[in-house]
Amino acid sequence: MDLLAQRCAHLPEGTPALSGTQLAQHLDAVHSRWTIDASNQLVAEFSFANFAEALEFTNQIGTVAEAHDHHPEITLTWGRVTVRIWTHTVGGLSPNDFILAAHVDALIHD
Repeated sequence: MDLLAQRCAHLPEGTPALSGTQLAQHLDAVHSRWTIDASNQLVAEFSFANFAEALEFTNQIGTVAEAHDHHPEITLTWGRVTVRIWTHTVGGLSPNDFILAAHVDALIHD
């Protein structure tokens, strides 16, 4: 599944959230730093040498999120950025969340 080749799409209210095999396949398609938390949100934490680098990464995420019209919750602290992604209209996780996660990962050069 090439998530980087995909763009987030509008999902109307009532679209079902991913579950079961579909959810597992999407999770397998992103970096292992991404996990699904108890609130059914896709979460990853990124570490940096200082606040300035973490802030720069946060701003890059903002640019990607705007381009996809899919906006994560971002927590910025000294040397750390936590990203939470979910789709409000489906009440859980959608393909859009994994597409955005893949694009966020593309900003990191591990």
